Amino acid sequence: MARPSLSAGALRPNTPQRYYGWRIVHTLGITELLSWGIIYYSFGVLLTPMQNELGWSQPQMTGAFAIAMILSGIAAVPAGRILDQAGARWLMTAGSSAATLLVLAWSQVTTLTGFYFIWAGLGVTMALVLYEPAFAVVTAWFVHQRSQALTLLTIWGGLASVVCIPLTTMLIQHVGWRSALVLLALLLGIVTVPLHALVLRRRPADIGWSVDGQPAAAGLRAGKHNPASALHTPTDISVRKALRSASFWWLALAFALGTSAAITINVHLLSYLLRSGYSSSLAASAAGLIGAAQIPSRMLSALLGHRISHRTMVLILSALQIGALLLLLTVATTTGVLTFAALFGAGAGALTPTRAALVADIYGSTHYGSISGSIAFTTTLARACAPLGASLLVSAAGSYRSLLWTLTVMIALSAGATALGWALRPHSLVEEQHQ
Repeated sequence: MARPSLSAGALRPNTPQRYYGWRIVHTLGITELLSWGIIYYSFGVLLTPMQNELGWSQPQMTGAFAIAMILSGIAAVPAGRILDQAGARWLMTAGSSAATLLVLAWSQVTTLTGFYFIWAGLGVTMALVLYEPAFAVVTAWFVHQRSQALTLLTIWGGLASVVCIPLTTMLIQHVGWRSALVLLALLLGIVTVPLHALVLRRRPADIGWSVDGQPAAAGLRAGKHNPASALHTPTDISVRKALRSASFWWLALAFALGTSAAITINVHLLSYLLRSGYSSSLAASAAGLIGAAQIPSRMLSALLGHRISHRTMVLILSALQIGALLLLLTVATTTGVLTFAALFGAGAGALTPTRAALVADIYGSTHYGSISGSIAFTTTLARACAPLGASLLVSAAGSYRSLLWTLTVMIALSAGATALGWALRPHSLVEEQHQ
């Protein structure tokens, strides 16, 4: 039998490294690294030089970022529907093009009102180019290797702060913050726009494959000869059925609680450690270790992906974070702080791809964009509001220990809500037909 020709758009079969899905994963990895690094992480680096020149207060500036987070959550819902209907290729291309222009506009900003408008626009672009649309693409191309593909994508994304924070700092030192933003915008546009436009494809069938790397015709033959293999891919749940299920709302609550705890630690850990009498160098090392621990934990979760279910993995990682917080609360030593940072960072890092895979396990890939976008609405609001809520709690209680105990309870509740979300998941059409 002749092999599919490349001119017809197909790739050689049965060679996983040549499966086009992996090219998409690496492409999205590069674009996620730059998108997260320039749109998200550069903000903190640019705060001080902008304040020094423009005279705006930190609350005024961070208010723009909070609005961007809220609008990102709102925009995730319609963006998810577009992803399901038309795919991510032109949506992400448009998003990266708009982000490039908005970062350029940011470099020229002179008024606080203009700054807020720019960040409102960047909030919308976040919903078009960050993890949610990228996860939707990957879930459409992988089933058996979905965990590994999502993990690889987030390993790329995890390098965003490692690469772009030092890069942004260096550019500010050499050419000033305005020129630094111009250069970052050019880098964002030159790399992400053509990659999204030229590489992304909606689904494997568009180039003659089925998911995970088999030629589509071979996948159909396998289903005829082995019905069980044809049913191995979960039948997808409709958006309406998902949103009307208790499972969806328990998962939304679980992810919001877990995200709130993680972002609160990221924002408040330095203040807690300094107020507790630890040195500034130890506080900085602990904060850096949380980020550094995420990449090896994601690699380990990918290796365990075939042996441990995503539901169980979420519970294990949540327990790891709870143990880390209890250690921080009870072991007031340098070793205790650094061990906390390593354990908490490991849990937080691997939770990102594992949660994404869990949603696909329950609801399938056809409507993944709409369903995950709806869940992202709650998690993004949590990301925007959690640091402020934590500050109010610390002010009211007069102690960071109350906050840490609260976060411990929140993660435990998140784990319980995840378990309920799985237990109450809606039956697929395949399950209903065989009952």
